[in-house]
Amino acid sequence: MKIKIKKLKENAKLPKYHHPGDVGMDMYAMETKTMQPGEHYRFWHGFALEFPEGYGAFVMDKSSISKIGLHQIGGIFDAGYRGEYNTLLVNLSDKPYTFEEGDKVSQLVIMPVVIGELEEVDELSESARGEGMFGSTGKK
Repeated sequence: MKIKIKKLKENAKLPKYHHPGDVGMDMYAMETKTMQPGEHYRFWHGFALEFPEGYGAFVMDKSSISKIGLHQIGGIFDAGYRGEYNTLLVNLSDKPYTFEEGDKVSQLVIMPVVIGELEEVDELSESARGEGMFGSTGKK
């Protein structure tokens, strides 16, 4: 699939796949930023995308930074979105973490999605799980 990309800022490092078969494109910091424990910060990436309807762009954690306690929050871009891509991170660790300009921040995965048609009903069919929530399958 062809994905159109537009560079919005001169210093933007465009996302890229690093290895054949990778599903996530790395996205990069455009600035140096130290995130304190508990801090939320939005990294802007300086590009916009165009891809077909029926797909979504999902921002995902980089395993290298998630294992030390930094995680992305939210991060779904619809096919019709033409604005600047960004990553909202939170530092859940007890230590500051510094991103240098050009460091990997997150990864972007383009995936097919089903666009559902909602039908309001009075009742839903029975299922084995029913209304069971967290822990409904037990510990073992």
